[in-house]
Amino acid sequence: MMSEHCYSVGGFVLSVSLPSAVSPDILLPSFRPFKAGGSHDGVELLRFAARPLSSMPEVDVVRLLDDSDNDMGHIRLYSVGGGYLVELCSAFGGACHRMLASPDFSRVCAYVRWEDAGVGLVVSSFVRIAYSQAVLGHGAVSLHAAAVCHAGRAYLFMGRSGTGKSTHASLWLKHIAGAELLNDDNPTVRIVGGEAVAYGTPWSGKTPCYRQLAFPIDGIVRLVQAPSNRFKLLEDIDAFIAIYPGCSVIAEDMALCNGLYDTLVSLAGLVRVGTLECLPDREAALLCHDSLAARPSV
Repeated sequence: MMSEHCYSVGGFVLSVSLPSAVSPDILLPSFRPFKAGGSHDGVELLRFAARPLSSMPEVDVVRLLDDSDNDMGHIRLYSVGGGYLVELCSAFGGACHRMLASPDFSRVCAYVRWEDAGVGLVVSSFVRIAYSQAVLGHGAVSLHAAAVCHAGRAYLFMGRSGTGKSTHASLWLKHIAGAELLNDDNPTVRIVGGEAVAYGTPWSGKTPCYRQLAFPIDGIVRLVQAPSNRFKLLEDIDAFIAIYPGCSVIAEDMALCNGLYDTLVSLAGLVRVGTLECLPDREAALLCHDSLAARPSV
């Protein structure tokens, strides 16, 4: 028997079906603030189910599309007849789990080893992967960024791994009165009514910050480590290029890519985008804040 649980993330409704004996609050604690009300307001984005690995049907693998590592473990992406197969070999014990997805990721089923001690993190990661692709067709993107909110506006900090996104966000919290963390790893950015909006999500990296909040975006900044602090405003294609590396998309899937490109073009035209060459210090946070918040919105 399966039980359905609904969540609202980024204004989208996610249906997550789990075996009735599995508590969603225990398996997916970061999802608790995102429980959807009875009316399920919002666009139904995807339907996700988690079943035992032993129940997975045979699939015809076409080819390997990606082979990479992240904090969760080793991940392989395959194209298969009728969609995609994601294989995750968990860093928490080495067990392998699999997920089958429709071409637009609106219908997804994960086949997991329930005995794996890290199965909750695996299921959460699978939902995140599916969500990051499914939103691309709906004027939204899941960004690899740290996000803070201040005076009713959101500010997003991007950069290569280890650049100091979390550090820069913490500098805002420390030195800019009223600044709060919205999300430390994977905020959703969505174009709503001609405005770019940042949303908290159940995925926040190593810093637990799971907030069902949303704010209009005042700026997106790509951080670059440097011996001194310097802010540069970007426009048009340069703004697009600055944001793109923080996005997740299957490069061979033109439908998903076109959805992402449309969103990024709109985003680059609606929001101030810049680069901040910086040190991890108070002056960098103040320069970034003053370069964005102290100017009228575009």
